[in-house]
Amino acid sequence: MAARNPLNRTLADGIRRVGFRKWYERELLSSHAHMLLALLSVVAVLASLEALGGGSTTEKLMDGAFVVVCAVIALWSLRRYLYLLMHAEEMANQANCQQCKAYGLLKLEEALHRPQANWVPVCCKRCGFRWNLEDG
Repeated sequence: MAARNPLNRTLADGIRRVGFRKWYERELLSSHAHMLLALLSVVAVLASLEALGGGSTTEKLMDGAFVVVCAVIALWSLRRYLYLLMHAEEMANQANCQQCKAYGLLKLEEALHRPQANWVPVCCKRCGFRWNLEDG
């Protein structure tokens, strides 16, 4: 699993503190913020490439460095966008109660939760059905 951003809560912590639906919403907002960063970085790469044509040797070296830095930022943010989006969607696909068909009405089973495990034990708030979300 990719390293977690300290600003994004883990699935278990998100369910415990704000609920599944808010956690899912925040994951999507975070992923789309990374998409915006990727877009702005691509614009900066194009602007730096345009500026690369003129100027002194020092200015060309600086513009070349800006191209590289902006490209690295664009690739990182695009990768992070895709990871957060796919992770949120994977968890959302598992958030339906199999018994009463409620979506996202989950509470964390604190007694069964182990932070090092790749699954998160949850319980439906409506009917009490229990299952594990595969987080990994």
